[in-house]
Amino acid sequence: MTTIVVGWTPDEFGEAALARGLEEAKLRAGRVVVVNATRGDALVDQRYADDEQIAALATELGGAGVEVDVRRSMGADVGDQVLAVAADVSADLVVIGLRRRTPVGKLLMGSVAQRVLLGAECAVLAVKPAG
Repeated sequence: MTTIVVGWTPDEFGEAALARGLEEAKLRAGRVVVVNATRGDALVDQRYADDEQIAALATELGGAGVEVDVRRSMGADVGDQVLAVAADVSADLVVIGLRRRTPVGKLLMGSVAQRVLLGAECAVLAVKPAG
């Protein structure tokens, strides 16, 4: 069975990645592993879903028509966490959402997308929200 890992955040970028990941899973008769991760170095990380957002996600995914597993984690690097899940489940594809970052922003904070693109052992599909 094809396994697709989706790096998900509770925003338009995560939703774009999730939608495309689900489409790929349906096309490939596969399953989706959704990863929501944080570095845990801030009091509030807008990209790390709270329990209410995870419950809403689970409800949304219940009718997706594919097998779905949701994982949350905390670690030193979000990109590494996505890559670790991809390795753990022997992913065939990783889907991530792309956001525009300034060169200085990338230098200071790094880029999860860049880390995943360069470190993945499988194919990576990077998507942008519509509009």
